[in-house]
Amino acid sequence: MKQNNIDASIIRTLSSFTYFTGIKWLRPALLIPAENDPIAFVFKYEAEEFMDKTWIQNVKTYMKAEVLMKEISGTIRESGYKTVGFDYSVERDSYVLFFELFKRLNSQVNVVDVHALIMQLRMIKAPDELEAIKQASRIAEHGMQKAIETVDTGKTELEVAAEALSEMMKEGAENPHIYVTTGPKPRIHAEPRSWVKIQPNDTVEIVISADFRGYYSNLTRTVFLGGLSDEKRKVYEVFMEMHRIAEENLKPGTKLIEIETLLRKHAADRGYSNNYVTGFAHGVGLLTEEDPITTIVIPHRRYETMENMVLASIHSPLTVPGIGTIKFEDTYVVRTTRPEKLTNFHYEITK
Repeated sequence: MKQNNIDASIIRTLSSFTYFTGIKWLRPALLIPAENDPIAFVFKYEAEEFMDKTWIQNVKTYMKAEVLMKEISGTIRESGYKTVGFDYSVERDSYVLFFELFKRLNSQVNVVDVHALIMQLRMIKAPDELEAIKQASRIAEHGMQKAIETVDTGKTELEVAAEALSEMMKEGAENPHIYVTTGPKPRIHAEPRSWVKIQPNDTVEIVISADFRGYYSNLTRTVFLGGLSDEKRKVYEVFMEMHRIAEENLKPGTKLIEIETLLRKHAADRGYSNNYVTGFAHGVGLLTEEDPITTIVIPHRRYETMENMVLASIHSPLTVPGIGTIKFEDTYVVRTTRPEKLTNFHYEITK
């Protein structure tokens, strides 16, 4: 913040609040000065438990939302802050609405977006963060196993998802996610649908995100009902070749776009240039998908991989009409020589 002439930053996004305080807490508000200790704004009757579970001890309480805004704005004015950072991001709460209200109530302050600065910190994982992601990976594996056991002709996508979600929550996940995509018509991502039933010889893609203590792991596998026909086996083998290429090149200092180029070329060489979706990797941490997000944020493709960065790869599927959506995705930690794969689950899955 000092390097960017920012006096303080207000944190309201749940994931960044968790990152700085060490505890997941709904309706968060944290003011981090460039100097001195941070201040947390917590509902009155939650303050004691909050202070017991976090290192933050400077806590101001409130009972009403308007009091929360008054406390934050008053603290900023009393401290004489002129430039205040705001973690401008959209997650699970009305942070954008809060941002607009915050600007109106603090018209004397220059408000700047500090989301990119925070994500630069969050992209590199500390040992305790990596341990949580490893535990999340074990939960994801349990969820995947349950999902695959549930896959059968006549089952709906929602039934498969429900069994996997229940299993992951029993294993300790608090907010797991799952996509289930079945049938010969490709979809990139889709919430499981209650009216779509698995048919004989369908291709079923299962994307799982499991969490442990706020940290996520991603795991994707594709199930081939009725076995692998010659055409399906070709697509499967091409994807696994791309999976290997990506894994071999996830090294510190490599630009993500360089790996992307290799993958796109390989898909084209094997006849699938029109079936590959750009964006092979994304960050994993306090969000199931966080910076760098190469699928939708084009500048992130220029990022260099760094040691202890956690990435999900390959995130991009091969979408082949008549076959469906094919993807095999694992969670990796970038290490000095070769990446460490945190998710462990077999690849060729037929039923």
